Amino acid sequence: MNPCTFFKCLADDTRLKSLLLIAKTGEACVCDLMEALALDQPKTSRHLAQLRKCGILVDERRGKWVFYKLHPTLPKWAHDIIVNAAEHNDTYFGDALKKLVSSQSSTLSCC
Repeated sequence: MNPCTFFKCLADDTRLKSLLLIAKTGEACVCDLMEALALDQPKTSRHLAQLRKCGILVDERRGKWVFYKLHPTLPKWAHDIIVNAAEHNDTYFGDALKKLVSSQSSTLSCC
């Protein structure tokens, strides 16, 4: 992965917020990300698929739901950028993070 490809993959608000949410929580299900970002399933899945194609995320199917986490072979420089951005930009995605954590801890969660 080169820096140009990496930053192009992150050059969308939905993809960037999704990635930062996943980095903060370790992993996230499509349904929880839909709730956190107030998006429909096709749009959420499309953006996550783009991050997967870029090699930034990996997915795991569990029943009918798909969970995403940072790719384990992500270059250290890319991993560090993502983690650093997630740690220092709560004002950018803090509301979505609260919704995600609430959705993940809810017994009514779809997953």
